[in-house]
Amino acid sequence: MFRRRDILKTATITAIGALFSRAGRGFGSPDDTVDGLRYSSESLELQLSSSAPEFLSLTIDGLGKSRRGANIVGASGASAVYTASSSSSGAIRRVEYRRAGASEDAAHPWSFEFSRNTLVMTSQWCADFVPEPFDFSFDLSQVHSTVLGVFRKDDLLAVPVLMHFPGQGSIRLTASVPDVGLAYTSDRPKSAAKLTLPGANLEHKRIVYTLEVTALHPDVPGISDDVRFDAFRRNWLNALQLNPMYPALANNTASDTCAFCYYEFADIAALTPPLAEGLTALDLVRQTLDRILAGGTAYGLPAHGWECCPSPFSDALPALMIAAANCVRADQSDVWLAANYAGIRGWAESLLQSDTDGDGLFKYSVSGNSGIWKDGDPTFRPSNWWDTIGFGHEDAYGNALAYRALRNMAKLADKVEKTADVTRYHAAADKLREAYYRRFVDPATGVLGGWRSTDGQMHDYYFLWVNGIAIHYGLVPKPQAGAIMDKLLEKMKAVGYDEFAMGLPGNLVSVALKDCVDKRGNGQFGCGSRADNSDGFENYENGGATGAFAFFTLAALYDLGRRNEADHILFSMLDGYGKCGFEGKDAAGRSPDWRRWDGTPMGYEGYLTDDYYALLAVPLRQSEMEWLEGFRPPTELT
Repeated sequence: MFRRRDILKTATITAIGALFSRAGRGFGSPDDTVDGLRYSSESLELQLSSSAPEFLSLTIDGLGKSRRGANIVGASGASAVYTASSSSSGAIRRVEYRRAGASEDAAHPWSFEFSRNTLVMTSQWCADFVPEPFDFSFDLSQVHSTVLGVFRKDDLLAVPVLMHFPGQGSIRLTASVPDVGLAYTSDRPKSAAKLTLPGANLEHKRIVYTLEVTALHPDVPGISDDVRFDAFRRNWLNALQLNPMYPALANNTASDTCAFCYYEFADIAALTPPLAEGLTALDLVRQTLDRILAGGTAYGLPAHGWECCPSPFSDALPALMIAAANCVRADQSDVWLAANYAGIRGWAESLLQSDTDGDGLFKYSVSGNSGIWKDGDPTFRPSNWWDTIGFGHEDAYGNALAYRALRNMAKLADKVEKTADVTRYHAAADKLREAYYRRFVDPATGVLGGWRSTDGQMHDYYFLWVNGIAIHYGLVPKPQAGAIMDKLLEKMKAVGYDEFAMGLPGNLVSVALKDCVDKRGNGQFGCGSRADNSDGFENYENGGATGAFAFFTLAALYDLGRRNEADHILFSMLDGYGKCGFEGKDAAGRSPDWRRWDGTPMGYEGYLTDDYYALLAVPLRQSEMEWLEGFRPPTELT
C-alpha cells in the first residue's frame, strides 16, 4: 500500500529466518557462564545485565519447544548503577539488584525470578534509593514486537497487557497493583518501541509483575498434534499490531493506521481467546473504532493529515462496518452498539449515497479511466487497499466487501430493533448481489475484472484476490465460480508462479502502464517505462508475491471443495511463516512483505500485518467456520 512512505532509516537485516536455532537448553537448567545472569528453559532464554535491572537478551517459544529466535530486546541504558547477585532453588533462578556499594542485606529495589515459562519481576520501595522504571526496549528490526492493551485517559496502558513477538509467541503481563499504568511508545525512524513498567513508590511500595510465556490462537479442531500448524500457533496474533502513537491497530507497531484494514483485524480478533483476564483482542478493535467514531481519521478516509482521496476508499467504510459487527457478534457488546449505532449507521448511509446511478453498485469518486493518474500524487489515490494500481469508479473488491458489510449492518440494526434499517440494508445487499456478477465478469477472459471505469472499460489483470473474495462471499454462482477458479489456476501455471511459501501474486499479468499509479523508484512500486509495463511486473502491487489477501484465494478453493489445491498453497505459506519469511529487511533496506518471484524483496514496511490475515484459512479449512455464525454472508456455495 502507498501509505506515507517515510521509509525506515535503520540498519537493515537479512532474512530473520536465518537467525533461528532449535538448539535450546533443557528445562530449568540455568547457565552460570555469565555470573548466574543467564536462564534457559523450553519456553524462554534470557540474559540480564550485571550493572542494571535490564535484559541484554530475551527470546521465547510460546509452544515450549526450545525454538530460539532473534533477540527481542536491547539494553535500555539505565542511569543508576546496581550490583547483581543470583541464586538458584531447584528449577527457579533468582536475581536481585541492589544499589552499587550496598551491603548484601540491603534492600533490593528490583528482583527477578525465572522458572520454565514464567518471569516474576518485583520492585520494592527503598527510602534511600528510588527504584528506576523497568524498560522493555524493542528493536523492531530484529523482531517486530508489539504490546496489545487498552489505553487509559492518561495515555498509559492499563494492565493486563499482552506482548506479542512474531515468530516466537507472546508474554502475558499482569501486575499486583491493578491501577498501575504502563508507558508505551514507538519510533518509526529508529525502528524501535518501548514499554515502561513503573518502579515501586511511596503509594505502592511493592509492585509484582508476572510475565507468562504463551501462544494464543483459536482452539481449532483436528490440528493439536500436527506440527505443520506450529507456525499458525506461534503467529496467529501477527495480524494485530498496536501503534501507540495514534493509538490504534496499524500496519505495524511503528507504521500507519488504515481504515480499510480494520475488518482484517476484527476477523482475527473475533476468533482469538482472551488475551488476559479482562482483556480481549476485540477490546483493541473497539478502541480503534472509537477513535474514528470520535472524529479521528485513518488512511483511506479523507481528512486533514491524510489527504489521500477526495472521498472514502471503496473498501474503507465497509471495513469499518464489518469491524463493528465483529465486535458485537463475537463479544455481545450490546451496550457499545447502542451507544454507537448512530455513528456506525452514518458509515452505512455514506456508502449507500455513493450508488449515484441506482444500479446497486457503489462508486468511487475517481473515474478509474486509464491514463488519469498523476505520478505519485499522495492526494489522488485509487479506490482501495491495492493503491498503486488504478482502481476506480466501480470497484469489484470494494463492492464485494460492501455486500458483506450490508448484511452485517442488517444484523446490527436487528439487535437495536431498527426494523426499517434491517429491511433497507438487506434490500441494498440483494440489489448489489443481483448486479455484481454481470457487471464485473470479463467475457474476454471468463474471470472477474478488478474495476469498471466511468468510460465503461473493464480493467482485468487476473486479480486472484478480487475473484477469491467474490466467490467466498457468495457473489458468484457455483458453476461460474468453479470455472473462474479453473481459469485462474491455469493462468498461474502458464505464467510459471509456484513459489507459494512467499504467498500469491495479486495479479497474474502485468498491469498496463496507463493503469499504474506510482512511477517513482525505477519501477520499485510496479510502474516501469514500457507501455505494457512488463518491466514493472512482479514489483510490489503489480504482481509481487505477498501473503496479503492470499486468504481469499484459499477460502474460495476450500469453499469449492478443492482441498488439495488449497492445501498445497496453505502449507507452503505456513512454512514461510515458520521461517519469519514475510518480515525484516535486506541489505538494500527492502522487506519481504512483497517479493519478486525469484524471492527478491520489494517491500518497505519491514512488517505488514495484512500478510498474516491468510492464517484465517486454518480454521476455515478445519471446520468451514460453522462454529462462528455470521462470519460471512449466506452463499450459494453452501
